[in-house]
Amino acid sequence: MLFNSYAFIFVFLPITLILFFSLASLRLTRGSLAVLTLASLVFYAYWSWVYLPLLLISIVFNYLMGKRISKADRGSKLSQILLLVGIGVNLALLGYYKYAGFFISSINHFSHSNSPIPDIILPLGISFYTFTQTAYLVDTYRSEIQDSNYDLLTYSLFVTFFPHLIAGPILHHKDMIPQFQRLRNFVFSHENLMRGLTLFVLGLSKKLLIADNLSPWVAPIFDHSSHTTFSEAWVGTLSYAFQLYFDFSGYCDMAIGLGWMLNINLPANFNSPYKAISISDFWLRWHITLSNFLRDYLYIPLGANRLGEVRQYLNLMITMLLAGLWHGANWTFVVFGGLHGAYLCVDQWWRKQEISLPKWLAWSVTFVALLFSLVFFRAHTVGDAIALLQVMIGFKGIVLPFNPQGYFSVLTHFGVQLQEWSFFAYLPPPEEQSIGKLIGLLLVVTLLPNTLQIMEWVQPTWRWATVVGILSGFCFLSLNHVAEFLYFQF
Repeated sequence: MLFNSYAFIFVFLPITLILFFSLASLRLTRGSLAVLTLASLVFYAYWSWVYLPLLLISIVFNYLMGKRISKADRGSKLSQILLLVGIGVNLALLGYYKYAGFFISSINHFSHSNSPIPDIILPLGISFYTFTQTAYLVDTYRSEIQDSNYDLLTYSLFVTFFPHLIAGPILHHKDMIPQFQRLRNFVFSHENLMRGLTLFVLGLSKKLLIADNLSPWVAPIFDHSSHTTFSEAWVGTLSYAFQLYFDFSGYCDMAIGLGWMLNINLPANFNSPYKAISISDFWLRWHITLSNFLRDYLYIPLGANRLGEVRQYLNLMITMLLAGLWHGANWTFVVFGGLHGAYLCVDQWWRKQEISLPKWLAWSVTFVALLFSLVFFRAHTVGDAIALLQVMIGFKGIVLPFNPQGYFSVLTHFGVQLQEWSFFAYLPPPEEQSIGKLIGLLLVVTLLPNTLQIMEWVQPTWRWATVVGILSGFCFLSLNHVAEFLYFQF
């Protein structure tokens, strides 16, 4: 089920809220938790009930494994074996459903073999609930969990809580389970409902009114990567950067807003990443819960920066290569992760030189480097990405959308070609509007506050109600063109 659908907004969400708080008002808190858990399972099964048993088996297995690990002596051989078995089973499921076809096709390609590739449909959310439960097992092994306070119902809700289940954030037990046990969170709050609805509408507006409308400028460029012009390539890449930004941040806003409606605080997962002035700064702002997971459960256990400079760079590369592969079973994501690993290595080396750049220059270098990596993130193949980058760099000539007889004709003396907008075959008309809109979006993401910052100003006034009402109207008119969130595929 999609957040941006009539079924979710007008049927699923109202019924869930009414049942949850109705049972809570009767002090049937266990019933409220059961309703919320059942609603989350229905939310997941609405996409495809076939993979619901897989989710349930994963939950029961990890819950029982966590209990068994907690009963073993800390650091004992038994606890280590149990932890390895638990992590192994989780990664095996993820590896089969997400990477089996990728690995077999890669082996076929490099060995010129012809092994059959299984036709496997990727279960929604498997990356998120696998990482969430893996962290749970590791923390149980570290004795960071009071296991006696966790029952199967509460644990199941922690894993399946519908606002985060499909596309994150990656939840941590210490942040979430105490909230499901706090009695005051079962008391209906008009303020939380207002704040949650407002943030949900803001996130929905990002998705429907901005991100989805950028799609016509993205797909044609990446589908014809080797045949686009210089200007088209940059318009397509910038459009994808903003489409991903508003699509993912819109989902994060809606998830947090839904949590607020239920008196639950989900962790922030997005903090104006295009304002970053370094790649390290970017990963502190983009998909924050994934960055935290990779830091706490991969980078630090690998040794972080404690084993020397060379080992630190190696750990950064390993972490980011796996981060890239986590996003998808394609060599394009591996290259994306490798690029960011290299970026982080350069960033760490530069910091040690204690050389500072002007803020505008640091931002420019970071943003352009990010755009180059996003070409691999979106392209169908590594070859397509390289072809598009060659066009963007100017290896296939520079074509700008200006009148050849106009003020910019002097550029032709430097090898630049000038063509009217009608020359561009892969941008939908009116093509000239794309430049102005992209400049406007760039100013929005770099200069204006983000939605969570805006929420600090929201008050229950007629003015805010009018703004939210108008945005809601535009969104509801756009619901007839339902599009999945980009992060659903990850």
